[in-house]
Amino acid sequence: MAGQKSGVVHAVDPDREGAVLWSTRIGKGGTLGGIQWGSAADQSNIYVALSDIGRISLSYSTSSDADPKSGGGMFALRLDSGERVWYTPPPECGDKKRCSPAQSAAVSAIPGVAFSGSEDGHFRGYSTTNGAVIWDFDTIRSYETVNGVPARGGSLDGPGAAIAGGMLFVNSGYAGSGGVPGNVLLAFSVDGK
Repeated sequence: MAGQKSGVVHAVDPDREGAVLWSTRIGKGGTLGGIQWGSAADQSNIYVALSDIGRISLSYSTSSDADPKSGGGMFALRLDSGERVWYTPPPECGDKKRCSPAQSAAVSAIPGVAFSGSEDGHFRGYSTTNGAVIWDFDTIRSYETVNGVPARGGSLDGPGAAIAGGMLFVNSGYAGSGGVPGNVLLAFSVDGK
């Protein structure tokens, strides 16, 4: 399985010199679009987060900002056919500044839950059965840290969460692509604390 910035997920057969078994488009794709950093799979499905981050020009400026109405969403596709099992659209940004619903970060999964971080700073757990959001944590805020260094969460982009020993670890803060900067590594226990 492989996702591309083109917005297409492919299944290839390594035993037949990479023959394409199926291809499924989930987004429009582009430089910051499609599938950015990676997906996760279980025995039945591949779980794919869609970036498709949009840009809007700022008045009287050559710079741009993230479009709060463009991008995002989580998909489950059948491993054997690429058929869509479910799709969960991203929550809206509302009036939140520097917000994008794009889900650029890599997906991580454990039995029953696929985790996806978003440019809006939310880290969500999706039911692998039906795509329902079963856990949501807004990482954009200040934190007391174990070493006393001031820390703040921001956009989630790049690597997905690391999961081991009953703990989930995720970094928060990614200023690239107009995201919200931050500098914190968060650790969650099995009970979500």
